[in-house]
Amino acid sequence: MKQAAPGRPKDLEKRAAILQAGKRLFPRQGFDGTSMDAIAAEAGVSKLTVYSHFTDKETLFKSVIEAKCEEQLPPELFLADLQGPIRGQLLTIARAFFALITAEESIALHRMMTSQAQPTKLAQLFWEAGPKKLQAAFEAFLQAEVDGGQLEIPEVWRATSQFFCLLKGELHARMMCGCSEPFCETATEDHINATVDMFLRAYSPCRGAA
Repeated sequence: MKQAAPGRPKDLEKRAAILQAGKRLFPRQGFDGTSMDAIAAEAGVSKLTVYSHFTDKETLFKSVIEAKCEEQLPPELFLADLQGPIRGQLLTIARAFFALITAEESIALHRMMTSQAQPTKLAQLFWEAGPKKLQAAFEAFLQAEVDGGQLEIPEVWRATSQFFCLLKGELHARMMCGCSEPFCETATEDHINATVDMFLRAYSPCRGAA
């Protein structure tokens, strides 16, 4: 039996360590303030190893955003289960998304992207690696639910945007401004349930049914 090439698991471990280092350093120090030397030191690898996995800092940054999003909202979360209740599926996605956007590191990255000092290229990398991919996955999920008769949505792309904007709500805006008060788990759950129920009232085949 052919054995796996030696060193391959170690390479995967090093790549994971580099991504974890990026997740810690980019939100804390910003893009410009994070060097590849710092990433290498944080990951416990050589700078050459960092470059062998990620050709430049922009590629590493994009990969960090993708990894963080997939960690919180894995692709299987968006697989439509037409046999199960649509409300349960939406709640699962909503909870994962809300946890992602309100995490301390996510708020820090979002502030960095909205800073006027940041170059357009970096903001575009962030958008394509994070929000754009998540919206595409959710749009495909909604389309599958529409095709299966669970939802009735004339413009799926618009409903996708509405869902995520509703979930962000006032709390995310306050967190971005740095003026939010501590919020309890019950308040968060109430907000998520209210958002999902409003979405279903708008797009259920029988209006008002959840």
